[in-house]
Amino acid sequence: MEVTRPLKAMILRCLLVAGFLLGVWPAQAQTCSVRDNRMYIEVRKDLSNRELDAFIERYDLGDLYLKEFVRRGMQDSLRKQGWVVESNNASKAVLYRALFPPADLQDPAARFRLTTTPDPQPEGNFGANRFINKYPFAVRDSSVVFYLRGQQGARGVQLAGSFTDWQRHSIRMTKVDSGWIATVRLPPGKYWYKFIVDGGWQVDRDNYFAEDDGQGNSNSVYYKTNYTFTLPGNVNARTVMLAGSFNGWNKDLLRLQRSASGWFLPAYVGEGSFLYKYVVDGRWVTDPGNPLRLDDGHGSWNSVIRRGRNVTFALGGFADAKKVSVAGSFNDWRRDELFLQKTASGWTLPYVLAPGNYEYKFIVDGRWMADPGNPLNMDGPNGKGNSILVVGANYTFRLRKPDVRSAFVGGDFNDWNPRSYPMRREGSDWVLSVYLAPGKHRYKFFADGKWILDPGNKLWEQNEFNTGNSILWVE
Repeated sequence: MEVTRPLKAMILRCLLVAGFLLGVWPAQAQTCSVRDNRMYIEVRKDLSNRELDAFIERYDLGDLYLKEFVRRGMQDSLRKQGWVVESNNASKAVLYRALFPPADLQDPAARFRLTTTPDPQPEGNFGANRFINKYPFAVRDSSVVFYLRGQQGARGVQLAGSFTDWQRHSIRMTKVDSGWIATVRLPPGKYWYKFIVDGGWQVDRDNYFAEDDGQGNSNSVYYKTNYTFTLPGNVNARTVMLAGSFNGWNKDLLRLQRSASGWFLPAYVGEGSFLYKYVVDGRWVTDPGNPLRLDDGHGSWNSVIRRGRNVTFALGGFADAKKVSVAGSFNDWRRDELFLQKTASGWTLPYVLAPGNYEYKFIVDGRWMADPGNPLNMDGPNGKGNSILVVGANYTFRLRKPDVRSAFVGGDFNDWNPRSYPMRREGSDWVLSVYLAPGKHRYKFFADGKWILDPGNKLWEQNEFNTGNSILWVE
């Protein structure tokens, strides 16, 4: 993975000043230096604005919004670009970011090859918006008008989010009589966003939904909708709510809006199977306009929306069983939600899932069991742990070691489990196809009981055990 031109220039200038490329280490601390495989920036807090601007220009640090950090303590931009605040007090601040594996230090051509972690992306296949003191953002065809209420005294406001690569391509907002607006073309989906008001980051305080991105930053959540739930009639109802498998059957979260003919709620519905019901003044109601239904296990029905890949859960035998269900990571392990139908040879359930790697088990008359027909298991081939289902595989791992007797893949996509993803022989190679989400992934092979880097992949980075991890990027 090659670094971007501005970052490469920043590193090059820093290394040149530190004497790194010449093999000469400075006798005293530098304001920008490289040591212990890290690039360090040390900034004194007593610098004038002119001195701080000169320092930022000298080392090409403009993309970091370093002045906002020094003056206001704002760390979002630094963290999103992989920087860590080592110390920060009244007199100075010290920042660093990792550079490259130690072995590459001997290779001049590899000195500028970084394996930075990309910005985290919002995950989720379902959602609806809920604003408190303003109407939902106006949508015109594929364009969304983001609106920041108030802030009339601000000198400038920008919109940044997962759809703008955050600050790197933030959008300047236009001042109107009641706040600030910016129009963005977005396909249906889930997005994170924030406003940058006079250089300071802030969430949308009128948006009920916010999420942590896993790096300590809270972001507002927006759903570009593609589906409308409708319930005709019920004109005398006081409230109509939507609850389902997508929100843990919480009946107090998603409120439908009243219309002239009934009730409605715009939502984003991605790939997968979604079970739901309406709750009318506390009474659970199946959607009368949706013919797709599944037994809810209580003598009634759940309405279903299906979008994605067709799969079939099948369990042979158990002719004397009274009830068989399936539960897994795709439905938060709810055991009384998905019931299989009895057939001449066993039990089956046609289902729809989005691409992904899922864990699951069958429940036969209350007893949990792994899928006996599936060798992929968290406890190893044909184990008793959770079975693994791969839907929409988009990447094939390949280990070219014909002398190996057994091989597995472990990485950040399966919690580094050394035996849950067994590979199969294909000629003299070992292969396994899985689904990997877009972005960066770290992995290793577990061959004959030992962890090894991928010998066919030159991209790797150091880990906390100093043994390295292979890395790959999925577009």
